[in-house]
Amino acid sequence: MASLLQDRLTTDQDLLLMQEGMLMRKVRSKSWKKLRYFRLQNDGMMVWHARQAGGSAKPSFSISDVDTIRKGHDSELLRSLAEELPLEQGFTIVFHGRGSNLDLVANSVEEAQIWMRGLQLLVDLVTNMDHQERLDQPGWLSDWFQRGDKNQDGKMTFQEVQRLLHLMNVEMDQEYAFSLFQEADTSQSGTLEGEEFVQFYKALTKRAEVQELFESFSADGQKLTLLEFLDFLREEQKERDCTSDLALELIDRYEPSDSGKRNQVDQILTSPISGVGGSFRALKRGCRCVEVDVWDGPNGEPIVYHGHTLTSRILFKDVVATVAQYAFQTSDYPVILSLENHCSWEQQQTMARHLTEILGEQLLSTTLDGLLPNQLPSPEELRRKILVKGKKLTFEEDLEYEEEEPEPELEGEQESELVLESQFEPEPQEQNLQSKDKKKKSKLILCPALSSLVIYLKSVSFRSFTHSKEHYHFYEISSFSETKAKRLIKEAGNEFVQHNAWQLSRVYPSGLRTDSSNYNPQELWSAGCQMVAMNMQTAGLEMDICDGYFRQNGGCGYVLKPDFLRDAQSSFDPERPISPFKAQTLLIQVISGQQLPKADKTKEGSIVDPLVRVQIFGVRLDTARQETNYVDNNGFNPYWGQTLCFRVLVPELAMLRFVVMDYDWKSRNDFIGQYTLPCTCMQQGYRHIHLLSKDGISLHPASIFVYICIREGLEEDES
Repeated sequence: MASLLQDRLTTDQDLLLMQEGMLMRKVRSKSWKKLRYFRLQNDGMMVWHARQAGGSAKPSFSISDVDTIRKGHDSELLRSLAEELPLEQGFTIVFHGRGSNLDLVANSVEEAQIWMRGLQLLVDLVTNMDHQERLDQPGWLSDWFQRGDKNQDGKMTFQEVQRLLHLMNVEMDQEYAFSLFQEADTSQSGTLEGEEFVQFYKALTKRAEVQELFESFSADGQKLTLLEFLDFLREEQKERDCTSDLALELIDRYEPSDSGKRNQVDQILTSPISGVGGSFRALKRGCRCVEVDVWDGPNGEPIVYHGHTLTSRILFKDVVATVAQYAFQTSDYPVILSLENHCSWEQQQTMARHLTEILGEQLLSTTLDGLLPNQLPSPEELRRKILVKGKKLTFEEDLEYEEEEPEPELEGEQESELVLESQFEPEPQEQNLQSKDKKKKSKLILCPALSSLVIYLKSVSFRSFTHSKEHYHFYEISSFSETKAKRLIKEAGNEFVQHNAWQLSRVYPSGLRTDSSNYNPQELWSAGCQMVAMNMQTAGLEMDICDGYFRQNGGCGYVLKPDFLRDAQSSFDPERPISPFKAQTLLIQVISGQQLPKADKTKEGSIVDPLVRVQIFGVRLDTARQETNYVDNNGFNPYWGQTLCFRVLVPELAMLRFVVMDYDWKSRNDFIGQYTLPCTCMQQGYRHIHLLSKDGISLHPASIFVYICIREGLEEDES
């Protein structure tokens, strides 16, 4: 794949023109629209920009950070400027994570097409590279070289090398740094050029701890034979059943590797729906549940916004179109579209028309009415289908149900949804017929056209748990605020688990979270709740746990619950887990770090003092954290060599989080990077943990090197 990139850079007409550069208009707002000269670097990995052709340039973005490229018509900002800037000449570059998009307008339709086709080609090529191939790309080294070459003369003096070491987070003895410099300066010119800098970089990145491990299995210290490699896999990596064929496959893949990332769904999803992750803006990140809060809008068009909050408004039909476009780009498994309907009869009919016309064959047309939970189709049977969830009625039928206990001061639920900018801000026409008085019954009349599309019936209260299961003749979804759900876990944990083995439960953030903050979803998953709504736009610990949890099972958006959470007669209680026959002792040796970024990039001369914090999130008794000592002034190749020990009662429900922090004795430690994954996905042996930013974006090549050992049963912490 790497060689294919180099070939395309010299033969593809679009990429050749992009390397020459083009003048385009960069658009940030209606008032900020400035010409910039954009040029693809010769390595094909970076795009730089300048105020004009030949001017002083600086990095604009990396190809590896690009998620998708959209046409100008798909940009809310560019659409608002359609009278001034031609939409067909515009396009949007969308980046991974929660960062801002880049809106550009070319001088012609042809030039816009050149950049759209070229960028998409590069994204496809880079996406299919594996980690080692990306690291081996000249773009990584050329980027460091250009940042260190202060006078941009194509050569690097020792003074510039010293400056570069600070940029790379390295505090190195000057005499040792100079010896590396002289060793790489084979031309004896007093500067480093091209291949000389490559050799300097390789000497700088030499891993003593890896070399020591290699030599412990290599008879001659130069290579590993097939039998020696098998010994390493079986003894250190705990691959007890490893065969020669598997070892040969690994050698073929990594020496060097041309294979791409291999995601696969490894949990058989033939059971009725039992595990869903939810939020709208993250459809492309694999989320499978979307809540849309719909209200009456102007000109007969329903609008989407979050009631009683400051979110912006957008047309319902635009939201549905976005769902249709992105629902299955990451995963083929079904998407649940949860409608919070506050619309009048007339605008409900408009909603129904948009759903049927825009979603078309993606919309599930088969009714699920009358089916018991164990009769529902599985996610496997519903591939590429969109299910509409809501409160369903027949024509002019009254719906009576017990109200949820309202949150103090605010009614509005804070479940995550797509927040897009809109050109108008109409006052909402209150159509929410739910009474504020808990003792009163609510009446809601649903338009027949919309009713025919809704598959799930009604929200029920916790007191329904006492009903005999034989009395249920329809499928129900229970809806709880986070406060109520946590109280149920504490007061009736086992009954809640049993309920969630029989029915779906949806949990939404408290109405008091006006800042769109999040709660820890693990606590709700541990009780078997399937639909735990998150404010996906808000980065932090809670979203790290959510992203990490759904990283398993190929990132398809569905995770099969453990068997003890799928048994309606289960005795499991997340607050009081007993009989820990599957309990484990987890030993984690934190060995070293590689190329850690600065916590504060504005401080050019500062070097980080990194430490590693390891956290366990699961049932209450398993929640724990430990950390290493900090390493003074070394973010490039810090060494810790410390072992941390954790006792885990319920590993099936535990999440493991690695966090690298910059130690600060004056104040709180600064966040550098993290990676979170289920304990059941953690492989034993020597492993590299590749770090992510606060926004979930790869910090490649930043990583930490660890050794993992898992022992069955509980052992005393010897530390």
